[in-house]
Amino acid sequence: MKKVILASSSPRRSELLSTLIGQDFEVIVSSYDEKAVEGLSPVDLVMHHSREKAFAVAEKLAEGIIISADTVVVCDGEILGKPDNSDDAERMLKKMSGTKIQVISGITVMDVVSGSEFTEHEITDVWMRQMSESIIRKYVNTGEAEGKAGAFAIQGKGAILVERIEGDFFNVVGLPLYRLSQVLEKSGIDVFGKVPENEN
Repeated sequence: MKKVILASSSPRRSELLSTLIGQDFEVIVSSYDEKAVEGLSPVDLVMHHSREKAFAVAEKLAEGIIISADTVVVCDGEILGKPDNSDDAERMLKKMSGTKIQVISGITVMDVVSGSEFTEHEITDVWMRQMSESIIRKYVNTGEAEGKAGAFAIQGKGAILVERIEGDFFNVVGLPLYRLSQVLEKSGIDVFGKVPENEN
């Protein structure tokens, strides 16, 4: 298997990627600064950020397959990224209370040597419970909202804030594994680790 690089500091993404391809990958955090880009839809925005993260890491390498991702939450037309502070996290959760939101991720798989690059997206619908101010405050005080798009972690205590989802659960965690497996396949990586037989 070619050397694989995850362009993310997220421990959740590292853990999810390891379930897909094992521990044999390197983490190189991208230096790309995720800033708002005017005129882009949420889907185009996460794909843009994901692609730029991969390019920033590719500039430092001579070889390897780079995997990068970007995730946002969309609620009532507003893109919710990572909260700036506790007050911002509370604002986001109040906005999402009792509504259906969408978690949208862009993923990029780039081969440094060949220059080939595939960028795709995944969307998961999430129905949030009605949340009292007390529940919101208690949740934010756990610290779990920090660094999470939409200010909640479905794989943690944030699970009790979610009534149901429709789509890829792992996308809500931060890395859509099914979609990623499809893109890795296009890049010549078999997630089952089988070596293809030579054609006669």
